[in-house]
Amino acid sequence: MYCDEILGCIDMSNQEERENTKRREALNETRVWQVYARSQYEEPLHEIGNVMADDEALARVYARSIYDEYSWVEMMMVPREAIVTIIAS
Repeated sequence: MYCDEILGCIDMSNQEERENTKRREALNETRVWQVYARSQYEEPLHEIGNVMADDEALARVYARSIYDEYSWVEMMMVPREAIVTIIAS
């Protein structure tokens, strides 16, 4: 909690959330893409992470640049909202 004579008291955690939301909206980074890859053709795809981008082309660039630590033979991504839950715990 931060208190100021002019602004009053501000809950910094909520303030940070609002700033992050504003930043994402300004950058159009509101869509989450799950990224999957395999390093050998015989291996199954593994979820290696996610990227945030509203545009598919930009998401591709982010995924390739962020997850380039291995020589992947295949990498794919899917919008998080397209994932369908089959069994929920």
